[in-house]
Amino acid sequence: MSAATARRRARERVLLGLYERQLAGNADDTIGADLFEAAGDARGRPSIQDTGSQPIDVEYGRELWRGVSADYDSLLEAIEPAIDRKLSALAPVERALLVIGAWELKHRLDVPYRVVIDEAVELAKAYGGTDGHRFINGVLDKLGPSLRVVEQGAAARDE
Repeated sequence: MSAATARRRARERVLLGLYERQLAGNADDTIGADLFEAAGDARGRPSIQDTGSQPIDVEYGRELWRGVSADYDSLLEAIEPAIDRKLSALAPVERALLVIGAWELKHRLDVPYRVVIDEAVELAKAYGGTDGHRFINGVLDKLGPSLRVVEQGAAARDE
């Protein structure tokens, strides 16, 4: 199984954690400990979809969870100007995916801009509303230039 798939499974777990945070209001520490603790065994939290024995990039998932939970409010502030509605009007899955995508755009420069967007879009297709993936794509594409100044500048020079 590829690293991208293992990372997607990590993103799915973080999506689950953010969904729980938004709906149940559970503490970040509790959610984070449960998300990747004993991943894959009976004590671990189930992933959004049954992954069976498929690998999860636990290290990446833990880093992603720590980042999105610590920067959640500032990430929402960064997202707000790029959306055409109030943050409170966003579906929990779309809000969570935008936070994950924004954090990866800002902090994981080793993950290409297009990969961040594509991963968020694929998760939106699987778990979001009917046209949620289009919304996610548009918002992250708007955020990209401000969060990936160096990468966007290099792309413009290449054209």
